[in-house]
Amino acid sequence: MTGTGEATASHPRPVRILHLEDSRVDHALVKFALQRSQLPNEITLVDTMEDFRRELQSGRHEIVLADYHLPGFTGLDAWDAACKLGIQIPFVILSGAIGETAAVDAMHRGVSDYLLKDSMHRLAHVVQRALEISDARRAKARADAELAESRQRLAELAEHLQTSIEQERADIAREIHDDIGGALAAVKLDLAWVGRRANDSEMQRHVNTALDMVQHALGASQRIMMNLRPPILDQGLVAAVVWLAQNFERRTGLRVHVRRTAERIEVPRDVQLVAYRTAQEAMTNVAKHAQGASHVEIDLNDGEGVLTLEVSDNGPGLDSGALRKDKSFGLLGLRERAAKVGGWLDVSSSTRGTSVILSVPLPGGDTLPPPVEHKEAHDQGDFV
Repeated sequence: MTGTGEATASHPRPVRILHLEDSRVDHALVKFALQRSQLPNEITLVDTMEDFRRELQSGRHEIVLADYHLPGFTGLDAWDAACKLGIQIPFVILSGAIGETAAVDAMHRGVSDYLLKDSMHRLAHVVQRALEISDARRAKARADAELAESRQRLAELAEHLQTSIEQERADIAREIHDDIGGALAAVKLDLAWVGRRANDSEMQRHVNTALDMVQHALGASQRIMMNLRPPILDQGLVAAVVWLAQNFERRTGLRVHVRRTAERIEVPRDVQLVAYRTAQEAMTNVAKHAQGASHVEIDLNDGEGVLTLEVSDNGPGLDSGALRKDKSFGLLGLRERAAKVGGWLDVSSSTRGTSVILSVPLPGGDTLPPPVEHKEAHDQGDFV
């Protein structure tokens, strides 16, 4: 049984209603209430669960009005049936007498609203409100899905860019070693040959100056190559971090102490690279921002099936406005790297210093949940 209301300027399209009701009198009251409110509608009456499911699956209806007491089942049974079918639709319970407990239970189970039949004058308002709430939820769900998709694409892009960067670094390091390094070494040999045969003191002086410059260029190319892709990574994570610490100590004068659970910690290559780059970025930021620090502690641990790398300093901590600093992408990049290998990054800062902690579950180990982030007065946004 179907009734159709006329469309108006404010309601250009009739609301398609599925009415689950075993009383023709009550159905007529519903139609009358909707007509009095001038709510354009197309209403379809069903009185069995089988017909209800069939109409629901047709996808023609925008909202369900359901009696609470029906022969052999209840309105909540119909709501459960809709949920099992995976159909999300506004659902309003209409009842002559529904107890407060039943009404509360219905709302807790996700029913949009309920209305007593002696308050039928409010039906149009209830229908419109349920539709508006449903539209808002669908819009939010779409926005959430689009946001999740956008985040996934950004994560994939970040991973692709990071992989490309690492490959490019390796290629450049290899070219520096093979081409520039080889060429400079050859020039150095030729200059040394010339110097051994130079009799003129002025020529000897120029040769020695050129040799010094070539030696400086060789050292610079070696340093650049090591920063791009240290060959020592092939010797394992512990050796690479120790080398990084020693190089940092020579360059900055800060004392660096490395603690490790073993001289060699076996981790997958991608995890090794993430841990190395995290240590490198953390120590770079110590040099940039931890003025007054006197030492750095690095802790490498693979206990309980989780690789943990902690880099901490005894500097003054980060400024309270660091989180709001524009273009601070270093920490974000580290977190993206950690997430791509199934790990997480935690940064804490106080007046006693700053700690950067990377945790990555290892294959075959127990996967621990990431820690809950605690915001502190001095936070980590100053990483660049």
